[in-house]
Amino acid sequence: MTVIALLSVAPVIEGSMASEVAAAVDELENYDVKYETNPMGTVIEAESTDELFAAAQAAHDAVDGDRVSTVLKIDDKRTRETSAATKVESVADELGREPTSQR
Repeated sequence: MTVIALLSVAPVIEGSMASEVAAAVDELENYDVKYETNPMGTVIEAESTDELFAAAQAAHDAVDGDRVSTVLKIDDKRTRETSAATKVESVADELGREPTSQR
């Protein structure tokens, strides 16, 4: 089974959140997950929801602040294997090009 998720963890503060987001992303290294950070969050791939939830909680807990906002969106395909790259490739196939701006 492959579980794909979009995780966004950030302190609710004024100014740059980069150091706290970096702490959250760094925490993912302690788990058996693949991940890629983009401007809006981090895509995580795990073999089980247990591993995914543990990694997400660790990332949440790594952020220092009086208030922390965490959003977790999960795609749990239970009947077949998939990957984040495969999902993007499917969109590219439909478009006939890479799904990025041509400008």
